[in-house]
Amino acid sequence: MADLEKRNPGEVEYLQAVHEVLASIEVVYNQNPQFERSGIIERIIEPDRVLTFKIPWLDDQGNVQVNRGYRVQFNNALGPYKGGLRFHPSVNLSILKFLGFEQIFKNSLTTLPMGGGKGGSDFQPKGKSNAEIMRFCQAYMLELWKIIGSETDVPAGDIGVGAREIGFLFGMYKKLTHQHTGVLTGKGLAWGGSLVRPEATGFGAVYFAQEMMATRRESLKDKKVAVSGYGNVAWGAVRKLNQLGAKVITLSGPDGYVYDEEGISGAKIDYMLELRASNEDVVEPYAKEFKSGVFVSNKRPWEVPCDIAMPCATQNELEQNDAHQLINNKCVCVCEGANMPCTPEAVEAIQKQGLLFAPGKAANAGGVAVSGLEMTQNAMKLHWQAEEVDTRLQQIMGAIHESCVRFGKQPGGYVDYVKGANIAGFLKVANAMLDQGVV
Repeated sequence: MADLEKRNPGEVEYLQAVHEVLASIEVVYNQNPQFERSGIIERIIEPDRVLTFKIPWLDDQGNVQVNRGYRVQFNNALGPYKGGLRFHPSVNLSILKFLGFEQIFKNSLTTLPMGGGKGGSDFQPKGKSNAEIMRFCQAYMLELWKIIGSETDVPAGDIGVGAREIGFLFGMYKKLTHQHTGVLTGKGLAWGGSLVRPEATGFGAVYFAQEMMATRRESLKDKKVAVSGYGNVAWGAVRKLNQLGAKVITLSGPDGYVYDEEGISGAKIDYMLELRASNEDVVEPYAKEFKSGVFVSNKRPWEVPCDIAMPCATQNELEQNDAHQLINNKCVCVCEGANMPCTPEAVEAIQKQGLLFAPGKAANAGGVAVSGLEMTQNAMKLHWQAEEVDTRLQQIMGAIHESCVRFGKQPGGYVDYVKGANIAGFLKVANAMLDQGVV
C-alpha cells in the first residue's frame, strides 16, 4: 500500500478500494506462497492499460467543447474486459480505477467469463440536447472503438449512460467497423439488448438481501426499507422489494430525500420514473404530488428508522455518523446497491454491531451478471424471455451469497461478507493468472 500510494498520489477512491481488498485477503494470500512468487498482488493492482484522450465536439450553438475521456482495462484473466461507461462531471482517473478494480472481483463472483474494466468522461449529459449527446457519443467512440470488441472489451452503461447513449455509441461503432456484434451491453431490445437489464442491479441487490435475511430466518415481507438514489439501481430495488412484500419508505436525490410512511409503490414509482425521464434530478416534487410524502432538504435518508438500508446512489454516501443512526434505530441489514457507498468507518461500525452487511462488489453484481447474460444471448443469436433472465439472475445472486458465506464465516457464526466476497473473487482471478503465466 505504501508503494501504491507513492505511485498514485491523491487517488483516494482507488487506494481505498485496494486497501479493502488487501486487508481482506491477507491471511489466504500468505497461505499460498505461489501467489507471492508470481507477484500476483503487484500485478493485479495495476491496470493492464489506461487510455486517456480528449473529446472535441460541437454544441448546438456551433461552439467547440472539449471533454476528457478514459477507458481503464484492468484485468482480463477470466475473460474480456467488462465494465460500464460513466458520463458525469465527477469522473476522474481515481474513480475509474477504483470502479475497474472492484469490477475484477465483482465479475469473478458471477462465475461468468468476464474480466474487469471501466471507462467514461467528465461530460455532463444533463441539460444537453439529444443532438449534443449524439455528437459527444460519436466523438467518444472515435477513440474508444480501437481497443474494444465482443471478445476484447465490452463496455456497458453506468451513471449518465443509458439506452440512449448506448444507442449512439453503438451506431458509431458499427459505422467505423462495419460489424454488428455484442460489443456493448445495455443495447435496445430490438437490436441485441436483454430484458431485465435496466433493473438488474437493483433486482440483484434485493435478491442478495433476501439471502442474507434468510440466514437469520427472516424474510423481506413487511420490512421497512430505506433506499437512497432514484436512478436505475434504486428503481430496480424498489420494484423488486415491493414484489417481495417489503415497504420502501425513502428515495433520495442531490436535493435531499423523501420519506413516505405509507410506502413507495405503484403510481408513486411511475411518477418518479416520469420525473427522471424529464431530466429533473430532484425528489422534492414527490412530496408535492403525494400528500403522504415528506421532503427533507439537503439530508440523506439514513436518519429514518428502518429495518433494512439500501444505499443505491454513489460512492461514500453513507458515513460513520449515518451508520450510528442506523444502529440506534435498530436497523438489521445494510445492503450496498451502489459501488462502495459506505465509507470504511461506516462499514467498521456496522460490522462491529453485528448487523448484516453486503458489500457492493457482491450485492450489486446483478447488473454485470445480466450484461454477461446479454453477451451470451448475442453470441448464441437468442433472445430470452424476462422470466428466464430473472430466474438466472436470482440463481447467480444465490451462488454469490453462498461463496461469500463459505469464505466469510467467522468464529461464532457471524458472516463477514466483505472478507468472503473479496477472498472468493480474488482466488478465482489469482489462480487464473497463475495458470496463464506472467503476461
